Amino acid sequence: MMKKITKVLALLLIATIPVLAQTKKQNKMEKRIINPWQWQDKRSYVQAIEVKNPEGTLYISGQTAINADGQSSTGDMKTQLILALQNLEQVISEAGYDSKNIVRLNIYTTSSAELFTCFDIIQDWIAKHGIKQTTTLLEVKSLFETLKVELEATVVK
Repeated sequence: MMKKITKVLALLLIATIPVLAQTKKQNKMEKRIINPWQWQDKRSYVQAIEVKNPEGTLYISGQTAINADGQSSTGDMKTQLILALQNLEQVISEAGYDSKNIVRLNIYTTSSAELFTCFDIIQDWIAKHGIKQTTTLLEVKSLFETLKVELEATVVK
């Protein structure tokens, strides 16, 4: 009787493993871009993203031009934007995620006019990583200390 139970259990295990493997494969993350129009394409963002079956979601606090010693930059908008993007990439990488999977990027700035003079830096960075994200850009009265731009992101995997 014990041998029959052992054989049945072994057969069940052998039959179950391929099914579990297929289930895992079918649950791969999918991103679907929703763009009812085309005008946003030139502005480097999308209207909506549907994410199915994510393995994880990373919510990132606003990244700014603060160096590794915790000192806020006093540089111009371009300098601060470059450092903020580098800091954002570092957080994403250290968390085990990829920048290409950013699904939301919120940008806060103390001067949208000044930001737009170097907006190509953001657009080039987005293109370099193949990012398709939703974006909200807000001009705010002030940011921490001498900061001019802050990037807040949500990343999936």
